[in-house]
Amino acid sequence: MAIDRQGSFCGRTRREMLWEAGAGFTGLALAGLLGKDGGLASAAEGSKPGAFANPLAPKKPPLPAKAKSVIFLFMYGGPSQVDTFDYKPELYKLDGKTIPIKTFGRGGKKNEGRVVGPKWKFQQYGQSGKFVSDLFPNLATCVDDIAFLHSMTADSPIHGSAMLQMNTGKILSGSPCLGSWVNYGLGSVNENLPGFVVMLDPTGGPISGSKNWSSGYMPATYQGTILRSAGAPVLDLKRPEGRTEAEQRDMLDALRGFNEEHHASRIDNSNLAARIASYEMAFAMQRHAPEAVGIDEESDETKALYGIGEKKTEDFGRRCLLARRLVERGVRFVQLYAGGAHNDSNWDAHGNLVDNHTYHAGRTDKPIAGLLKDLKRRGLLDETLVIWGGEFGRQPTAEYAEGTGRDHNAAGFTMWMAGGGIKGGISVGETDELGGSAVADRFHVRHMHATVLHQMGFDPNHLSYFYNGLDQKLVGVEGADPIRQIIA
Repeated sequence: MAIDRQGSFCGRTRREMLWEAGAGFTGLALAGLLGKDGGLASAAEGSKPGAFANPLAPKKPPLPAKAKSVIFLFMYGGPSQVDTFDYKPELYKLDGKTIPIKTFGRGGKKNEGRVVGPKWKFQQYGQSGKFVSDLFPNLATCVDDIAFLHSMTADSPIHGSAMLQMNTGKILSGSPCLGSWVNYGLGSVNENLPGFVVMLDPTGGPISGSKNWSSGYMPATYQGTILRSAGAPVLDLKRPEGRTEAEQRDMLDALRGFNEEHHASRIDNSNLAARIASYEMAFAMQRHAPEAVGIDEESDETKALYGIGEKKTEDFGRRCLLARRLVERGVRFVQLYAGGAHNDSNWDAHGNLVDNHTYHAGRTDKPIAGLLKDLKRRGLLDETLVIWGGEFGRQPTAEYAEGTGRDHNAAGFTMWMAGGGIKGGISVGETDELGGSAVADRFHVRHMHATVLHQMGFDPNHLSYFYNGLDQKLVGVEGADPIRQIIA
């Protein structure tokens, strides 16, 4: 076979030639085991015929870890940064005036727009003197534990693709999400609960649905499990009527025996290993999941801290408290969605900004503050990384000729992190004087992802999974560094 000067074989790279020819690499595509440097281990590791390994067995991170778990508070629909945490006094002065300004949102690219001044006052809080909108009076008391990222950017101002990017790093479907990467890299320390849990808004799931918590090209073991805060925690988890626990155990033991006999004749089959592990996980969850969601055993004081018992905050408060109980029990990644499928049930304020944000901030402010305070007093905040944000932000100008609604904005928006080795009481990055575009320390979604992986003990540019002939990474082929300014 001819080799050209660039070392390619007939126009292909050595990697492609060896991969297509076999050459001992086929095990890599299935094993996906972490090596000492945070990359992929040799295919020979753990791949002896007959060997069976739990794909969710806990793994030691290759680098020192600051966080053990992640709670991602996803504000679906896109909260307005200039009405929440990004104080822009110039906007008040320009309210109602049409000015030259370049924007790109759902309505396409525009060169001018009518300014919508912030509809809430801002006040300073904490030793850091952080300006916070009156929308978040409870969360404002926690600013000295929070690092605000005011210069976030994304590639798409459209909900579906922007959500996929925030969750998976890609604007197209088919890739593993952040929770799956954490699950893949670290495994689970609790064999009785999933390593990656998702709790949806009671009004429904977000656009694109399960693609937002999918394991993509990784085995299904690493995907998110939908957990409910009331009633049966997992649908169809209850044991079939008339079958005892002992009978079910005997059936699973027999099934496992057949599967392991089938597995023994093969070099490696991670999909089969994942299937076997899923049966055992489901059996364990029948006993342990109800206890994990049993928030009624919490004290009245704790439930009041989260706003449980108040109509406005009851639902999100229960889910925030459940998130604390899950990370307390070793769950690696918990994602809570605030906002459902329709515009009137999420933060997507195209029309009446005041009614929309008043409602959504009102139902989440107290529970989120309660979560941070509860984690801190229990000594869990130091090892739990909390993330707040939506798929993008909103424009400083009105979308329509009338009204206060704002269009989507991926050019500059706010997210925040707390706990898990993150500095508190700081703000990094800046948007322009109107809050529409990031102008200093611009951070992309992949930088946020890199920060999460770094805090969990990984080099984000080395954590990879071999698929389709490439070492795939959450941060993409271009890579990304963590946001050093906020790391303690």
